[in-house]
Amino acid sequence: MKFTHLHVDGYRCLVDVDLELRSLMVLIGPNASGKTSMLEVLTLLRDGAQGKLAEALSKRGGLTEILSKGDRDRSSLRIEIEADLESEVGIKPIHYGFTISPLGTAGYSITRERLEWHLDAAGEPAPFIHAGPGHVLYADPDKGGELSRPTWPYRASELALAQVPKMYREPEAFRDALAQTRFYSYLDVSHRAVIRLPQALTPTTQPGPNGENLYSTLYNLRATDGDSYQRIEDALRAAFPGFDRLEFPVVGAGQVTLAWYQEGLNDPFYPTQLSEGTLRFLWLATLMLAPDLPSITLIDEPEVSLHPELLKLLSGLMREAALHTQLVVATHSPDLIRWLEPNEVVVLDKEGERATLTWADTLDLEEWLRRYTLADLWLMGEMGGRP
Repeated sequence: MKFTHLHVDGYRCLVDVDLELRSLMVLIGPNASGKTSMLEVLTLLRDGAQGKLAEALSKRGGLTEILSKGDRDRSSLRIEIEADLESEVGIKPIHYGFTISPLGTAGYSITRERLEWHLDAAGEPAPFIHAGPGHVLYADPDKGGELSRPTWPYRASELALAQVPKMYREPEAFRDALAQTRFYSYLDVSHRAVIRLPQALTPTTQPGPNGENLYSTLYNLRATDGDSYQRIEDALRAAFPGFDRLEFPVVGAGQVTLAWYQEGLNDPFYPTQLSEGTLRFLWLATLMLAPDLPSITLIDEPEVSLHPELLKLLSGLMREAALHTQLVVATHSPDLIRWLEPNEVVVLDKEGERATLTWADTLDLEEWLRRYTLADLWLMGEMGGRP
């Protein structure tokens, strides 16, 4: 599954925004330029695909709080996203979109929702969801794809996408890919943070957004996926000279901690003794090198607490992760951008109250890059999005 295009109209400063979606997308720009809003739009799609649209809007203060303001306030929010499904019969483009409008003082209405699947790249699209105020139609597999009303209790406050029966493999794969989107933000590494405390062993191969399940992930990968675990340890050796190995001593019923061994030392370091940067890099390396990555992974400001020398390694980890997930990263760090290519960077700026998004490889930077790095051009203001 690969998502190829995103259109947003009416979410905070994102007004009539079109963006080509690539495997690695690093968002740069000043504060309030729309980086966080882009991540929020993708998490809103995730929550909506999980049947949690009402909850997601409530957490944001309601629909009216996120609608675009400015010269012409937006009266609705429209999001459209496209994806390609690769199968044994070739590429099958899927187009999905919905529009939400305020209803009364605090409510909202899903005024339009469509899911269309192109049976082949050149053919006409076949509708799978056709919904509007007071009605919803699904393609019925028992009637040759004819659009029919649902025969089950339907919740008008949630997206039809989240309530679609598993009638066709491709639409369900699309819904599931959106629903499994993972978001990682600031990792708490304070004295009593989850990542510094013993953790219960669970059957997982992905660390959680707060550092939970990190030890389980590493423990399980060492036992079942030696290649992935070896890549994580290799990344740690490149980042921290003298690093030897990790161990996971049992400290209670079903609980383990982490022991970090350095060459030449008999006693290990435990999580309470490791630096903030060490713990954050371990967490980032694990989530990007572990298997079973989702279709979309979002990371906000991964550079926090990392030494500039580690950001070169981080850029390599990001590229490796982007082979298996569409990785969207928001950053303020020129030291990270220094190690990236223009086709990996999206520049955000503001024109009045509206955000503009531009892929750096569409800018005329070739001659500049003969003498300067991408980070230099960003700091000099030659590519916009000045930090």
